[in-house]
Amino acid sequence: MKKRTMYAWGLALLCFVVLMIVTPAIPQSQAYHDFADKREFFGIPNTLNVISNFPFLVVGIIGLVLCYYGNYMKLSLQGELWGWTCFYLGVAAVGIGSSYYHLNPNDATLVWDRLPMTIAFTSIIAIFIIERIDERKGTISILPLLLAGVISILYWRFFDDLRPYALVQFLPCIAIPLMAILLPPMYTHSTYWLWAAVFYLLAKVEEAGDKVIYKWTYHIVSGHTLKHLCAAMVPVFLTLMLAKRTIETERQSLLKIWKVSWTEYRKKDNDTVVETYTYTTVPVVESQ
Repeated sequence: MKKRTMYAWGLALLCFVVLMIVTPAIPQSQAYHDFADKREFFGIPNTLNVISNFPFLVVGIIGLVLCYYGNYMKLSLQGELWGWTCFYLGVAAVGIGSSYYHLNPNDATLVWDRLPMTIAFTSIIAIFIIERIDERKGTISILPLLLAGVISILYWRFFDDLRPYALVQFLPCIAIPLMAILLPPMYTHSTYWLWAAVFYLLAKVEEAGDKVIYKWTYHIVSGHTLKHLCAAMVPVFLTLMLAKRTIETERQSLLKIWKVSWTEYRKKDNDTVVETYTYTTVPVVESQ
């Protein structure tokens, strides 16, 4: 098992090296800092883009409190507690770091926006490994994954190349929904992972349509502001999941559950009795 783990890490590292060799560098576009909504209220530059980060801070603090206050989240494994602690710390730090960035958008302040996000992304991957693959491997992976996230930010900052950061950000977007569907969960309420993924995808769409949405709403709200609010729903859904879930007695992947449900639906549909009616013509006898 140890050899297999080493081979997996070695293969992942080899794929990363090959990717870095065959793909061109991705520099940070300065147009990224040109947001649609630059309005200032109460002396706060880019006000709505700044204050829309407040939900991250609130949810992050609430999550941390619930993790440690009377074990409200019922985290039975030490690795789980460490993983969720890192996640909620990252979420709370996004509220501070992203607000700081939007006060004066530039590459230097962007570091403090992206660094907390990488902590949240990488800790989620470790949590999934703990819950769905192996507790020990997942716990051991927390620190290397966090370091990989931090290194991706440093690499971008010093070499102006976003490729490692792009991997750290977008690989979880693919891996987490796939693992949520294919791997049997330890706990109930797994569909909350998919809801979280949907809101994150919606947030990325709103980010890309920042100026278009600002125009569509007649300069009331921009896509980037809505992106913050939608992205903050991700930790909200995950917190609800933690509060509601229990140990899964029959561990089945979502894919298997969906297959069984579809089979039962088809069977029920085939068993439906279709009643047919026949009509006969009655001759009419005319009276003399």
